Amino acid sequence: MVSLDEMVAFLDRELKTAAIPDYPGAMNGLQLANGGQVGRIVAAVDASLPVIEAAAAGGPGLLIVHHGMFWQGAQPVTGAFYQKLKIAMEAGLAIYSSHLPLDVHPDYGNNILLARAIGLQDPVPFLDHKGLPMGLRGTWSGSRSALLEALQTALGGPVHLCPGGSESISTVGIITGGAGSEVAKVAAAGVNTFITGEGPHWSYPLAEELGLNVFYGGHYATETFGVRAIAAELAEKFAVAHRFVDHPTGL
Repeated sequence: MVSLDEMVAFLDRELKTAAIPDYPGAMNGLQLANGGQVGRIVAAVDASLPVIEAAAAGGPGLLIVHHGMFWQGAQPVTGAFYQKLKIAMEAGLAIYSSHLPLDVHPDYGNNILLARAIGLQDPVPFLDHKGLPMGLRGTWSGSRSALLEALQTALGGPVHLCPGGSESISTVGIITGGAGSEVAKVAAAGVNTFITGEGPHWSYPLAEELGLNVFYGGHYATETFGVRAIAAELAEKFAVAHRFVDHPTGL
């Protein structure tokens, strides 16, 4: 068993949790404590009821998620929200959430890990969000169909393509999650192909008009990388077991 405080301190320091701005509902950091001891690590994308039910078995542990319990803001402790807290507390399951800090991390971030998975060369930050570098731009030499195949392999599922640009790929931008609404900024940055998770309907026709290829890989699928990686690192550092609870939304 390992001290929860030690694990949280490592995560806060490594992910720069306090220094990175985020949406109010993210509430990055430790969202639910336990009795103070951790014997296992569980990773998942969402702190949903099915995930917490699956993660609860096995004794005191720490669940690390990308989307925490408070996206809807303050709410009554009733229904599914009550069940999540009750199940986690009875199991001794602490919950730690990391949203944008885990998107942009240079080693464990969703963006860099997806970039590496498809072989993107020389990735560097290219878009700014309140002083935070939100995505990566790099080079990728090959055809649009070859990139589609590489993405589907990396993500383990289908990818929706807007073929608005050239069949020959050169400069690729990546912002995982729900960044499809950024197509205009991405195109203005000199990128000819954009990889993200999902976007609003209007992002597709706008991308066509801007001459931009857009690969929509799925919000969930593009954000499994970070929680897996940081959980594995934490488990190795503290010599405890870890696993990933896969509960895809298909979105």
